[in-house]
Amino acid sequence: MRTVTSKIRVGRAVRGPVPALALAALALAALACGAAGCGGAGERRRDGPLNVVATTGMVADAAARIGGDRVRVVGLMGPGVDPHLYKASEGDVRRLQEADLVLYNGLHLEAKMGEVLGRLGATRPARAVASAVDPADLQATPGYAGAHDPHIWFDVRLWRNAVTAVGEALAAADPPGAADYRRRLDDYRAELDSLDAWVRRRVATVPAPSRVLATAHDAFGYFGRAYGLEVRGLQGTSTATEAGTRDVQDLAAFLAERRVPAVFVESSVPPRAVEALQAAVRARGHDVRIGGSLYSDALGDPGGPAATYVGMVRANVTTIVEALGGAKEAP
Repeated sequence: MRTVTSKIRVGRAVRGPVPALALAALALAALACGAAGCGGAGERRRDGPLNVVATTGMVADAAARIGGDRVRVVGLMGPGVDPHLYKASEGDVRRLQEADLVLYNGLHLEAKMGEVLGRLGATRPARAVASAVDPADLQATPGYAGAHDPHIWFDVRLWRNAVTAVGEALAAADPPGAADYRRRLDDYRAELDSLDAWVRRRVATVPAPSRVLATAHDAFGYFGRAYGLEVRGLQGTSTATEAGTRDVQDLAAFLAERRVPAVFVESSVPPRAVEALQAAVRARGHDVRIGGSLYSDALGDPGGPAATYVGMVRANVTTIVEALGGAKEAP
């Protein structure tokens, strides 16, 4: 399977997170600029590549893959960044204000950027890629009426729908490039079909009793549903909540009873909760090892094996399968 490393520039905040009042003022300034002709919705303000700003690495990677040399993609959230807790900086708001197209996940993943993202539609094209997923395929978020789990990228088939939204948004913002975007979108969707089939083959090698995925937070629900694993997370779908002693003890009892061989930490979540879980399981007479670190809400470092969406999925699946007793992939 071919993996292409996308050329994505990750924006760097100059002054750190902006206080709420200042952030609101910047958002209002962006609206005023749009109304004054600084680049309203649907209006290209420059020649050259389409200036695309994306929130997460997964969305930025899709934009770069489908956009090719017709786009310049700036990703706001780099490796190891937790989008649930990410606060827009002054520099982020300026990048969003200057964009020809803004792409974000949606479903409240970028929770602390919600106000800014919600205002963008009045000034320039902005698309939540999760809007392309059939609501019937979304999973509810326990404890939050009407809310859905935003981690759709862990089901490759759902993410295939989301990247279609990326292609549509690029074509709408840059009509002369529509045919190019469609061609690259078709190629990428075919690659995702192959990736989905590969994931199914790999997970099928894990012994059925060991198909339990225990992680720091409940980000892998779509993965478990799609590929046949029982998923247990210490925290909820958002890392804004903290795992308590009861959460640790309940999950430890389950893991000890099922004799699950491994638990996993996540690249964008501190490992202390999983380490506490490991100790609690050991106290119950079962040694559960940390099977490795998974990429959950962010891609890996540029140039590394998880620098792209496809690479991230392959790295995660390899780590999960081998830690849970599945077959190693032939070189």
